[in-house]
Amino acid sequence: MSIDSESPSPSPSRDWFFPSPSFIHPNPNPNPRRCVTNPRISRPPKPSSFQSFSHSSSKYAGIRRRVEFARRTESLPASNVARPVSEQKPDVPVKKPDVSVDVSGEKKFAWASAGRFGGRWRMAILAAILATVLASLLHKNFSLHNQINVLQDQIYELNMRLQTCNILDYVDLTNPVPQESDHLPNRNLKNMALIITFTLLSIPFLIFKYVDYVSKSRRSVDNISEEVSLNKQLAYQVDAFLSVHPYAKPLALLVATLLLICLGGLALFGVTVDSLADSLWLSWTYIADSGNHANSEGIGPRLVSVSISFGGMLIFAMMLGLVSDAISEKLDSLRKGRSEVVEQNHTLILGWSDKLGSLLNQLSIANESLDGGIVVVMAERDKEEMELDIAKMEFDFRGTSVICRSGSPLILADLKKVSVSKARAIIVLAEDGNADQSDARALRTVLSLTGVKEGLRGHIVVELSDLDNEILVKLVGGDLVETVVAHDVIGRLMIQCARQPGLAQIWEDILGFENCEFYIKRWPELDGMQFEDVLISFPDAIPCGIKAAAYGGKIILNPDDSYVLQEGDEVLVIAEDDDTYAPATLPMVKEASFIHIARPARKPQKILLCGWRRDIDDMIVVLDAFLANGSELWMFNDVPEKERERKLIDGGLDITRLLNISLVNREGNAVIRRHLESLPLESFDSAKRLPYREAMVTQGHRGSFSQGSWIGEMQQASDKSVIISEILDPRTKNLLSMSKISDYVLSNELVSMALAMVAEDRQINDVLEELFAEEGNEMQIRQANLYLREGEELSFYEIILRARQRREIVIGYRQSSAERAIINPPAKNEKQRWSLKDVFVVIAEKE
Repeated sequence: MSIDSESPSPSPSRDWFFPSPSFIHPNPNPNPRRCVTNPRISRPPKPSSFQSFSHSSSKYAGIRRRVEFARRTESLPASNVARPVSEQKPDVPVKKPDVSVDVSGEKKFAWASAGRFGGRWRMAILAAILATVLASLLHKNFSLHNQINVLQDQIYELNMRLQTCNILDYVDLTNPVPQESDHLPNRNLKNMALIITFTLLSIPFLIFKYVDYVSKSRRSVDNISEEVSLNKQLAYQVDAFLSVHPYAKPLALLVATLLLICLGGLALFGVTVDSLADSLWLSWTYIADSGNHANSEGIGPRLVSVSISFGGMLIFAMMLGLVSDAISEKLDSLRKGRSEVVEQNHTLILGWSDKLGSLLNQLSIANESLDGGIVVVMAERDKEEMELDIAKMEFDFRGTSVICRSGSPLILADLKKVSVSKARAIIVLAEDGNADQSDARALRTVLSLTGVKEGLRGHIVVELSDLDNEILVKLVGGDLVETVVAHDVIGRLMIQCARQPGLAQIWEDILGFENCEFYIKRWPELDGMQFEDVLISFPDAIPCGIKAAAYGGKIILNPDDSYVLQEGDEVLVIAEDDDTYAPATLPMVKEASFIHIARPARKPQKILLCGWRRDIDDMIVVLDAFLANGSELWMFNDVPEKERERKLIDGGLDITRLLNISLVNREGNAVIRRHLESLPLESFDSAKRLPYREAMVTQGHRGSFSQGSWIGEMQQASDKSVIISEILDPRTKNLLSMSKISDYVLSNELVSMALAMVAEDRQINDVLEELFAEEGNEMQIRQANLYLREGEELSFYEIILRARQRREIVIGYRQSSAERAIINPPAKNEKQRWSLKDVFVVIAEKE
């Protein structure tokens, strides 16, 4: 029988509950009509209930008995197929099949077997029983759903046949059954999906139980307690995998998420009518938002959705833990200075010592003309501690940024972390303590630096403690290395200051970047000019040497006046900054007449050396070169005389080869030094250095020692002698205002200045080595009577030319009324009146 095309098509959706028995509306027409071949069916109003239809069903009982069901009759119970609609009780609900499962036999068997297999299989058997019960419940639920769908199909067919026969205008279902073309997914596939899901979920549990059983059985059979169990070995392998591979944890979390999506999708596919793709997507929504499972209906879908949501919460918790750990690790890495420094053309300082503060101060002053620079400090200390110590330093960084990193200069990875290959200068600081160990570590650091694959853009400045190790460090580092031997520099400087009081202040001004310092630059316009004319060509600088290209770039201090500058030659000057000077037109300078004053011959001197240094043998050699024949060196320290001679011999000193001095040993304590160190640093005003003339004629009261003792003799001599003190802490100089000390040497500060200057320009190291050496040129302080007469008016240029007649270069002066010397004075062509009490600072050959 054909159905008219205007009949309403059923909806493709289905419900998971059996529809209410009241679903058919009674026919408003009391007169029955016969069936026609092509009835004209119109959409009737929505029926109300099945109960009203049941009262009038007796009128059409004969027709219902003749109705033949064409599809799915084999799935209906026999009673439903044979019984007409009128005989069915309308208000009797469909009885659901009994879903209870008798598992008493299985439980008895499980508990009986537990006694034989032991307690380790009880959990496995219980899990298997629970899985079986759960699978049975799901299967029964699925069967009920299948029967409900079949009944809905039959009701739909009855409705359509009644409409076709015009017995009823329309019968509406709350949820119409889909057409025949819309089939449910294959039941076999859904059952297989459920079986695969439970199998995959059971496999890890069974494997864990098997591993635990094998581990216990091996220990019980072999009786070897030292053997590592299999579960511990697997745990170790997992731990090693997670430790070795940095992305193992996120990858494991991703795999767990995908497995949960797949297993949850298969489970949903087995308990719902959705397709596999829709089930997988629904599984992902349950994982991403655990609240989505609230819309699930039915025991099976709800149980699966709750399980997926619970797994999603666990995955979210693990993901949150990984993200939190990653953020904490990154912040901890930044706090501890483990991140990489992305800089170039910066100054890199390796190590930490007391000289770091002065070194940072000098580098900050040097970078001020560049609007600040970048200084990176790497040491084996905590980054926060380094930053705190640097913040306590009482000086202005002048725009320079100091970046601290924790690491070892012996590790290439740490060196790459501070961009060592892009640094323009690398400073290696000596460690405090044993000199040999400090130099050995410096040597290893140089080896690490030379092993950088990317190469080094800048040079290496190494601070050493022992002069004997300098050759080895230069041999390893090659042309990249410049060395500054701190003890040797300070020892030579103290000897020079003992001979010429006031020279320490001159060195502070020249080595530091606050005043004037050495610079080397090429000036093509000076090519072909004699050095005598070059001396007066710079209004804001004082030339004092030439870097001769013809001699391989060798720096010649205080060259002859007749030296002619060649192409490629550079001029060494003393200036305030590298951009503050330039050559100008030659001024008109009147050359003054030569004043011939014979220098008095050197007289023997008596030197008292208090204390002991490990490089004192080198100082004795330098003193022997500087002092006149017949001089005496009194050594006063707490080292026993016999041990003192042994230490000098071990240091390489041959006492028999001393030409000008003889050693006088006295044993005792340097009481004065201990008393100075015990005084509070804040109790005194700033120290004032004695001028050169006052230092030479200072008189004072005598002490309480007897004149017959040697200490009394030395005290009487000290009242009219020059006293030079070495100071490590710059604050200690405040004590000198209460003493009779003529001059002092800030050893740590001067070494830091030398390191900073060589770091800025490595060529300056050759200049400093010559000025501190026993031979060649040195810095000296001269009396004014060598260049002028009392009350004579001369310009500074005229004094420079008069000094050239003595083969000297005047770089500054100190007037009798001034406290400090002026290096590179301005207005060099202006005349002024001079006094014989004035002194001049010159660069001259050693006498």
